[in-house]
Amino acid sequence: MADSAQPAPEPTITVSQRRRAATAAALASTAEWFDYFVFGIAAALVFGKTFFPTTNAATGVLASFATFAVGFLARPLGGIIAGSLGDKRGRKPVLVLAIAVMGVATTLIGVLPTYDTIGIAAPILLVLLRLVQGVAVGAQWGGAMLLATEYAPPGKRGLYGSLVQLGVPIGVVLANTVFLIAAQVAPPSDFLTWAWRIPFLAGVLVLGLAWYLHVKIDETPEYRRAEAKLAAEERVRAKSPLRDVLRDHKGTVLLAGGSFMVNTATFYILLNGVLDYATRHLGMSRTTVLVATLLISTLQLAIIPLSAKLSDRIGRLKIYTFGAAGVALWAIPMFLLIDTASLPLFVVASFVGSLFLGIMYGPQAALFAELFTAEMRYTGASLGYQISAVVGGGLAPFIMVLLLESTGTSMSVSLYIIVLALISLGSIGLLAKRAARSTSDSVDRAREAVGDQP
Repeated sequence: MADSAQPAPEPTITVSQRRRAATAAALASTAEWFDYFVFGIAAALVFGKTFFPTTNAATGVLASFATFAVGFLARPLGGIIAGSLGDKRGRKPVLVLAIAVMGVATTLIGVLPTYDTIGIAAPILLVLLRLVQGVAVGAQWGGAMLLATEYAPPGKRGLYGSLVQLGVPIGVVLANTVFLIAAQVAPPSDFLTWAWRIPFLAGVLVLGLAWYLHVKIDETPEYRRAEAKLAAEERVRAKSPLRDVLRDHKGTVLLAGGSFMVNTATFYILLNGVLDYATRHLGMSRTTVLVATLLISTLQLAIIPLSAKLSDRIGRLKIYTFGAAGVALWAIPMFLLIDTASLPLFVVASFVGSLFLGIMYGPQAALFAELFTAEMRYTGASLGYQISAVVGGGLAPFIMVLLLESTGTSMSVSLYIIVLALISLGSIGLLAKRAARSTSDSVDRAREAVGDQP
């Protein structure tokens, strides 16, 4: 290394740049999750009849939810590809590409012929497009999360990261709203014929957001600092961030995935599994359940930033632990209330469940960002998140239907949630121990994660 090598001056960040980056990250997350969630709603209400016709309703729903799960299986691939490129080439270009790919895939689903028109080719094409959606959302989350957290001012990383997490409930609200509008403007027969396509065709609007990010947003300051440091030391960025993460931080990746598993599973059970269960088993109105889900999702718009802001003060893992324990304790009462088929009790059950999920969602982006250094953060955080999505979320509605059909009682679903909660609580405890043993070069980050602020 040359003696004269000097670090490049750190980039100056204006308040306007921070706000623009935070807004762009929130919009990117919202758009991506809207596109992703409309598929989940359609899987519960439409695809079993239009793409997987069968004389047995449960079989059609299982096939539809299996297609829903396929997207989750593709998410780690998206995280791996985007993580490697994002850690070597920058956060912004990968995020722009992920959003554009999601917009195209969602729009194509909106024009896809059904089984009655092109036969077996219809479900095959649906599965392929769902795979593309999975790759895109797997690539997007890490980029949006880092765009927000790496622009965050000191002491506000949790709050800024929560703006990305807000994309989840906002996406749910928008997806449910568009489906409600489609259901209201068309009679039931037309809803299954063409009206269900409206939310998917809205995916074309996402391409405009991709253009905005490409033109208006700069690369994150932490990534630029990492590049400048490597240049000053006459080193090159690792050829394989994935290899480095799996070699040096495999345990952290697995624990990160385990810590979020109960959250993502319970979320998709409430969003998609309960939608099928309430309408097909309990005889509740589709519109009523969608409206209830929409209203409950708005709760998280307040809870997520509040829990994130609190995590900036007392630590991420303390908030995480409280949320996961709450989900475990509420799992049985939640389904006892849902089984009454009473709308007020249904709302209470889902409301409290969503409250605990929102508490966990708030600090999650900042926590995952703080587990890895800037050089491998996109890869490590994305892998941890997508592991929880595959093992927890993707299979949850499918497993819920299997449990209900095989046991005949929702108690089995409650016990499934409790098992996942125990896995998450164990993972959180091990992450806390790892943070406490962190080496001196990362002790500040570790202390912030566990709430031991210097």
